[in-house]
Amino acid sequence: MTELKLERDSFGRLVFTDDAGNRHSGIVPARAFPISAPDYGVTLLSASGQELRWLEQIEDLPEHTRQLLLEELTQREFMPVIRRIIKLNSYAMPSTWEVETEQGNCALVLKSEDDIRRLSGHGLLIADSNGINYLIRDKLALDRESQRILDRFL
Repeated sequence: MTELKLERDSFGRLVFTDDAGNRHSGIVPARAFPISAPDYGVTLLSASGQELRWLEQIEDLPEHTRQLLLEELTQREFMPVIRRIIKLNSYAMPSTWEVETEQGNCALVLKSEDDIRRLSGHGLLIADSNGINYLIRDKLALDRESQRILDRFL
């Protein structure tokens, strides 16, 4: 397999040039395991969803190419990490949660307890009513009050 040829066009879209020299504009990178192994297994998809190239490890790419890929992935995979649950308006559903994330404080609305999913280890994934996923890397690393709130829903 030859070196990965990736660049941005004049519209800011990613362009991938395959081994045959064909240019594919508007490609979409997607991680195979965005939470458990974010740096391993990335696919480049055409605008129509066809897989164009599989990448084993992001770190094996040249610096410029790696930066382009990581910028695009960051834009597509917005997933705030919750540091603390500040308060809830109610334990009944739907409920509004005020949380502290790595990006700052925000409010999210949970429609049901099913919006909280367990991940491997002590991780949790919380989907709000707007479709944004919030990550709790380790429930046991949260403060006692945040853990107590979560225990009511798990």
